[in-house]
Amino acid sequence: MDELAPATLVLTDGEISLRCWRDSDAAALAAICRDDVILRWTRVPDGYTEQMARDRTARAESERRAGGALLLAVVTAQTDELLGAGDLRLAPQDPGRAEISYMLGAHARGRGVMVRAVALLARWAIEELGVARVEGFAHPDNAASIAVLRRAGFTEEGLLRAYRVKHGRRDDRIVFSLVRGDLPADPQAG
Repeated sequence: MDELAPATLVLTDGEISLRCWRDSDAAALAAICRDDVILRWTRVPDGYTEQMARDRTARAESERRAGGALLLAVVTAQTDELLGAGDLRLAPQDPGRAEISYMLGAHARGRGVMVRAVALLARWAIEELGVARVEGFAHPDNAASIAVLRRAGFTEEGLLRAYRVKHGRRDDRIVFSLVRGDLPADPQAG
């Protein structure tokens, strides 16, 4: 498979941007990944280090080149301050389907940053990659993640019981989807 996107890809709405990871992001990413909220709701391991962040950067580049995933940094458009991460993974058995995942640093919460990032990335996947369906998953108790997907225009489809393994145990997930017909005509409206 070809590269999923060029290394120079930047998705922006003027307030926030999504771009490829850089080695210089390691310290800020490590700090974000040590947050209790991130540790509770994601598969980020406890004790996340700058070396782990550098490894993520290298893995992100490798996955982008292989064409199966796009792991992006979410930053402020004006200052390039790292706010979080937004990932898009194509389903290996069905490249018309992609999964979106995300995390946001504590310093950026409560401002709609991740809603904007998820909307930008999902729209790009549908319009530029031709993905028919973007899926998002949230733990039933993760109200913030559920709100992000709803506010980004995703439709709740149902509960998947014992769906994901996280920290050694199976957890339920609520599945959401976004398809081309869900996109607002004006990208700024979404």
